[in-house]
Amino acid sequence: MRILFLSHYFPPEVNAPASRTFEHCREWVLQGHEVHVVTCVPSHPRGVPFTGYDAGWYLRETVDGVTVHRVWTFLAANAGVVRRTLNYLSFVPSAIWRAFRLGRFDIIVATSPQFFCALAGYLNSVIKRIPWVFELRDLWPDSVAAVGAAQRGVLLRVLERLELRMYRHARLVVCVTRSFMLNLERRGINREKLAFVPNGIDVGMWQSGDRETPRHRLGVAADDVLVSYVGTVGMAHGLRMVLRTAQALLRDQPRIKFLVVGDGADLDTLQEDARDLGLSNLRFTGLVPRSVAKEYLDASDICLVTLKRSPVFRTVLPSKLFEAMAAGKPVILGVEGEAREVLQASGGGIAIEPENQAQLCDAIARLAAAPDLRMRLGAAGRGFVSREFNRTTWARTYLSFLASACGRRG
Repeated sequence: MRILFLSHYFPPEVNAPASRTFEHCREWVLQGHEVHVVTCVPSHPRGVPFTGYDAGWYLRETVDGVTVHRVWTFLAANAGVVRRTLNYLSFVPSAIWRAFRLGRFDIIVATSPQFFCALAGYLNSVIKRIPWVFELRDLWPDSVAAVGAAQRGVLLRVLERLELRMYRHARLVVCVTRSFMLNLERRGINREKLAFVPNGIDVGMWQSGDRETPRHRLGVAADDVLVSYVGTVGMAHGLRMVLRTAQALLRDQPRIKFLVVGDGADLDTLQEDARDLGLSNLRFTGLVPRSVAKEYLDASDICLVTLKRSPVFRTVLPSKLFEAMAAGKPVILGVEGEAREVLQASGGGIAIEPENQAQLCDAIARLAAAPDLRMRLGAAGRGFVSREFNRTTWARTYLSFLASACGRRG
């Protein structure tokens, strides 16, 4: 097959959609298919091009056999509604024009969020009269209202109607959670056009590695217990609770250290708050390459996966949950719904109520005092995700769905 994939994010960006898209496309190339990705100049989340890139009109490169087409967009940081919306909207004409220039494809895949990336896939499908697949990674625009980035009103209702129209027009909707499938069925989308392809992990990449070198770099002693959050530092993630927990444990549990790895809309504010609180037991790294994030996971004793309390977030499966378990680390999960069910099935950690600081303190103290328990939970989680969420296996399943969607034998 000749596959066109539209994604706003792609490596060297290190967020979940960039990694998911690349690892799937790389596997499809290994299976003998021609894959083209239309994406942006890497600039997430600060809105500044990564080293080696500039904000030009077009750049073509090849990454592990995947042909990558980087198109112009209005660059903006992942903060503020107006500039970020312009960033998202500008991708639509750029992606459509580039896709038009690339000739005929067997199928188009467009991933959302961001929402207008899916719109570009829909419009490309109409223009070229070829089938397209809507990859649904978030119930946008519901999640926008859930984090308070926009109020429900006329605009969101219009976007919801457009969202439903795109679901109906797509040949297939690939959902990263089973909860998304149930949500779409309740809203009248035919179950026959829904497929489940969850987030997963590259098993080889996330195997445990050197623990001591990154701990030495961080100034963490051998008998310290390092509690880490590794992922986007955004509005949805409820990380102010982590700051309050670090403050509560600073005096009585000084050997418990906290690490926040990543960047996002809330990073600057959280850093200021941590300085104001005098949190000598908490450190931020900012944005780091994925390989370095993996080193910090290796250095950690406990990993946190948190989201704010919202019905929308009961439907998600955060990729950082799988990465922490693949690295063999016990997880404290502050997410309800499907993510909690997965953690409980794995035996890989402790589930708490979202934004419940008392439960978070208790779970950290319990695991900090029990290294054998940490090892047992970590081993259980690693075995579970290696079996159930292996990216290679799911990429091949995804490929069979694409073959069926464009009328080929899977």
